[in-house]
Amino acid sequence: MERKTVSIKRVEALDAWLSETKTQLKQINGQRKYGGPPEDWDGPTPGARCEIFISQIPRDTYEDVLIPLFSSVGPLWEFRLMMNFSGENRGFAYAKYGTVDQATNAIHLLHKYKLEPGCRLSVCRSREKNCISIGDLPATTRQEDLLQVLRVLAEGVETLSLQAGPGINGVTAIVSFSSHHAASMAKRVLMEDFKKFFSLDVSIKWQLVEKQAEHWYTQKAPKSVLPPDSTPIPGFCRAVGGPTATSSSLPGYPPSQGCLVFAASPGLLLCKMCEELGLGQPLVEIYYSHTRPDGFLHFTYMVHIPKMSKTFKGMVKILPGPNALKEAETAAAQQVLERIRNLAAGTPAHHLQF
Repeated sequence: MERKTVSIKRVEALDAWLSETKTQLKQINGQRKYGGPPEDWDGPTPGARCEIFISQIPRDTYEDVLIPLFSSVGPLWEFRLMMNFSGENRGFAYAKYGTVDQATNAIHLLHKYKLEPGCRLSVCRSREKNCISIGDLPATTRQEDLLQVLRVLAEGVETLSLQAGPGINGVTAIVSFSSHHAASMAKRVLMEDFKKFFSLDVSIKWQLVEKQAEHWYTQKAPKSVLPPDSTPIPGFCRAVGGPTATSSSLPGYPPSQGCLVFAASPGLLLCKMCEELGLGQPLVEIYYSHTRPDGFLHFTYMVHIPKMSKTFKGMVKILPGPNALKEAETAAAQQVLERIRNLAAGTPAHHLQF
């Protein structure tokens, strides 16, 4: 089997660009990092929602192409390209801007950007990890005592909860921090500090927080938007628990009434449903959250349907692939349709009051 090698021309182009622009890159734990911030940075310090996740990057494309492209939207506070030992990139990167507006503009302008023939970038918002778990603590650990200790040993500690039970050795603490940076710094030092000061061998790892899907109401929910039957909503995606049905008519409108039938597209079905019922077009935001050890990409979403005065929030798990973001949008639409159907109480769609 022929082994793929790094493009010498691409590497030489990167070296020439680094020399010409005096750009500094640092190799840290499987990633190559620019900035954080750059030496000449005079903008604001990034807060939440300022980082974006970039995927579908060709494996032999490097910072000499990517940094100028994403700097065209606004000054980069940081850019991190994930790297393999072979010298190829791993197909994804993170870019952080000084403001939320700049990050939002980057998503709008560069998502599906044609980087080269046959390659379009996928760009969405990143959600930084700010929780860690501290395992193997003594069973006698008290929450208030541990919180006091952690606030001495680390900066940015916000909340703490303890977990115990089957499968947990002693007690595990779930600790949230004010920022990803604070959590990262704590993760680096706490294991050694617990051994040094308390003679405890604890385990520390990132805590992947999966929030329960939420929605809330500012007006009384409609009695029915989808027929209250047990037929799965149409559409297929590589989401966990994704449906396998391939077509359906609009809710409340059987095919005999001449409505369009959509194959494998909950998103189109949701939009058409809202159009037919005069609810306004759904407003959708999809954010990359994290990647699980099992390989699934986690995305969070918010879907607002104007005339229903509702915002649906939740999380979907998608297998990696060239259309992961699109599949996340499909899975989000699927979940929203399911939730609306669960609100149904048998009232036909044409009887709804808004």
